[in-house]
Amino acid sequence: MAEPGGVVAGQLKAIVERIERLEEEKKALADDIRDVYAEAKANGYDTKTLRQVIKLRKQDRAEREEAEALLETYLHALGMLKEAPE
Repeated sequence: MAEPGGVVAGQLKAIVERIERLEEEKKALADDIRDVYAEAKANGYDTKTLRQVIKLRKQDRAEREEAEALLETYLHALGMLKEAPE
């Protein structure tokens, strides 16, 4: 039955319930990911580096190369890179 303003209560309720269910699933997945990082840390892996690896793997090769070149440029400009031996 349509309410004033054209809102169909049953449809709205179904949408809200779907969103709530998906939010619960998202939280469960986030908890699972946190557990995997904790396991990695317990096995001696650096989680900060692992997060960086995951981020890099999401990029295509060209994006990754561009980001690495830009980082190298910035580090060089700040004097944080040694000059390459000749």
